[in-house]
Amino acid sequence: MASRIAAAAKGIRFASNAAGSANPWLAERIAVKEHAGPAAETWRKISLYVCIPALIAASANAWNLYAKHQAHLEHERHEGHERVKYPYIRLRAKAFPWGDDSLFYNPEVNF
Repeated sequence: MASRIAAAAKGIRFASNAAGSANPWLAERIAVKEHAGPAAETWRKISLYVCIPALIAASANAWNLYAKHQAHLEHERHEGHERVKYPYIRLRAKAFPWGDDSLFYNPEVNF
């Protein structure tokens, strides 16, 4: 019993085989561990050097498109285009309990 406690204190587990040749399950676990290290390193590099720059590029593209769209909307707002109120837009058979407009109505954008 004392030898097991001494071995545990050294970091050696009871009935373990360091070489792994006698136990096929242990040999398989060691092989999986050896394979997992390089595979994990590969995915770490892919995440750092491919995914993060792709996210940054996509974010920059989305920001540029948003800025162009806002500039276009501002230009239209200053130009003063009249909106055509077609008879088939905003048909209401019955009024909403909270008024004529829906809950998501925005007078600057919606007709």
